[in-house]
Amino acid sequence: MMAYIYGLASISLLTSAIINKQKTIKALKTAWNLFVKILPLLIVTLILVSVVLYFLPDYVIAKYLGTSDVFVGVIIASVVGAISLLPGFITFPLSGLLLSQGVSYTVLAAFTTSLMMVGVVTFPLEKKYFGTKLAIVRNLVSFAIAIIVSIGIGIIYGEVF
Repeated sequence: MMAYIYGLASISLLTSAIINKQKTIKALKTAWNLFVKILPLLIVTLILVSVVLYFLPDYVIAKYLGTSDVFVGVIIASVVGAISLLPGFITFPLSGLLLSQGVSYTVLAAFTTSLMMVGVVTFPLEKKYFGTKLAIVRNLVSFAIAIIVSIGIGIIYGEVF
């Protein structure tokens, strides 16, 4: 799948360069400069998350998320997901492991959705580039959507109601 995405991006970049070489070069320089500005904060964030995950292994997470009360699990999972920062290639295998340890689909939906959509850890970066009000609104709406999605998954799998 990633090969297709990289291929599409390469074709798009080539097409852009053919249409207007100067604008393409300017866009690439702008993108590079933004990347260089964001990189230090991203590295610090990844280091902090790695340290937290080192001290909080998956079986501890499963113990608290696999509670018999689905609603308590959803709240805990949503909060943990919101304050975490993990890439998808770590999040989804971790979710598979948690599922095998008895964590419900509803709780996993809350965890993964809030993890991917809510950015407590990235809030300073969002605040810097988007402004405080937009960053707060985006995170609150994303948190609400994560809860709604998890309840929907729970209804589909018969874990809620």
